[in-house]
Amino acid sequence: MVINNAKVNKWVEEVAALTKPDSILWIDGSEAQLDMLRAEACATGEIIALNSELLPGCYYHRTKPTDVARVEARTFICAKTKEEAGPTNNWMDPAEMHAKLDKLYDGSMKGRVMYAIPYSMGVPGSPFAKIGVELTDSIYVVLNMVIMTRVGQQVVDVLGPDDDFVKCLHSKADLSDDDKYIVQFPEENTIMSVNSAYGGNVLLGKKCFALRIASYLGKLEGWMAEHMLILGIENPQGEVKYICAAFPSACGKTNLAMLIPPSIYKDKGYKVWCVGDDIAWLRVGPDGGLWAVNPENGFFGVAPGTSEKTNYNALMSTKKGTIFTNVARNLDNDTVWWEGLDKNPPVNAEEWKGAKVNGPEFIASGEKLAHPNSRFTAPAENCPCISKEFNSKDGVPVSAIIFGGRRAKAAPLVYQSRNWQHGVFVGATMASETTAAAAGAVGVVRRDPMAMLPFCGYNMGDYFGHWLEMGKKLTKQPKIFNVNWFRKDDDGNFIWPGFGDNMRVLMWILDRCEDKVDADEVAIGYVPKAEDINIEGLNIDVDTVKELLSVDKAVWLEEAAGIKEFFAKFDRLPKEMADELATLEANLSK
Repeated sequence: MVINNAKVNKWVEEVAALTKPDSILWIDGSEAQLDMLRAEACATGEIIALNSELLPGCYYHRTKPTDVARVEARTFICAKTKEEAGPTNNWMDPAEMHAKLDKLYDGSMKGRVMYAIPYSMGVPGSPFAKIGVELTDSIYVVLNMVIMTRVGQQVVDVLGPDDDFVKCLHSKADLSDDDKYIVQFPEENTIMSVNSAYGGNVLLGKKCFALRIASYLGKLEGWMAEHMLILGIENPQGEVKYICAAFPSACGKTNLAMLIPPSIYKDKGYKVWCVGDDIAWLRVGPDGGLWAVNPENGFFGVAPGTSEKTNYNALMSTKKGTIFTNVARNLDNDTVWWEGLDKNPPVNAEEWKGAKVNGPEFIASGEKLAHPNSRFTAPAENCPCISKEFNSKDGVPVSAIIFGGRRAKAAPLVYQSRNWQHGVFVGATMASETTAAAAGAVGVVRRDPMAMLPFCGYNMGDYFGHWLEMGKKLTKQPKIFNVNWFRKDDDGNFIWPGFGDNMRVLMWILDRCEDKVDADEVAIGYVPKAEDINIEGLNIDVDTVKELLSVDKAVWLEEAAGIKEFFAKFDRLPKEMADELATLEANLSK
């Protein structure tokens, strides 16, 4: 592979001089090269080949037990000033951070190969696409990046001799927990990760590039990088309408992205298509509307809880060409297992840290066979419901944007914002309540604006402002909604069935986008008329729907107080957000 970009070649030389690898291998994405790397990684134990008949082309990997998730305290946005990074990001002076990192990278690749991966976020040649080059000393990273991004000659072909690119440097170094850093330098178009081998910290095209760096680029260039799924709903006439949705973790994002219609819609010919499960890049289209692409090429999903029942399409995506990380192994047939896959943990098992155990006995003792954040990296093309627009260079037109969270009492099942500005306020105040699975107290409200709190690459007050500016550029604005599948009754039971039946709410949302149904105006926006939510075949009645749609002003006055406290963090909060809070408070006091 020949790289004609002088900036790339100069940077690679500089990194090699610092990290001192034994050699450099450019990744061309060819199967021959990848097969060689897989064989080498299997020989060293970095990965383990799984059953070639039951899981063709699939491999197993485990990380250091203390290196199993994103580490927010070790993640930095090193903008030129602390004010540019904002109050929600960790910051250090860029020069100080570079000096610290250079010491950690110095000689970190001695005795190793440095793999150079030219890759594209988005389809190469698309107006949405951005090019990155990741340098790493990990074959595991190479094999995952080939799944998650577009890699190879096609990328080099669109990278002109003078084009800019995102510099991505990763080294496992010695996997020191004390010296682990994941650092974004927005003004330098640079990402640096050291002393981690966990995917979220080392697959630098994912959150680091596709959200943190891309959100900053979007602000500069007039587009948006969002932590959103993209799905399409096809009606019996073959027309497809697209929705983007943002949810904090543990709120059913992947399940919604790969939703299977309930029989009431399926039998009539409705279909749901997945364009993306995690990230959306959004631009103003030629029609003045908002258009979206998924910049990724694969799924980096949480394994526990994924089953035929909970998410058939996600599970089917893992059946070939997938890398599993920190799940359990079934030693009898060289396959994998995790909690929630089925009710039959393997007897002859290897738990995620590598110990051989009796699976049922191990679980009975209170242990987990798979780590709760164990992962699968699967090619998106495997997904049975992948959209035919997945590889579109132009993206898809967005009819609706949905925000949501896990709220026991506050948010109704669904409500619509009054306009774009109010919709930005709804996203900016998005919150979810902690569950028993999360560390700390249960039911604590955590605000996570647009589900971007850990991923915004610049001052979040300015980020809200950018959303407002994008709205002004759109002559065809998507309508903005909030959903809550997690409303509970007085006994603590979920009222709404959820899963596939969430499509019933999506259908009302699309009807609103096309002005086919009316709505009632309440203090927080517009809620459906209860009879307009299709409950045919469900074990709930219209009165239950009315309860799901009710707005308790006392609860919302508490909510407004929490929003006020949250907004106080931002010294660069747009006036429009303060105005919307004042409107909410006034509406609630009527």
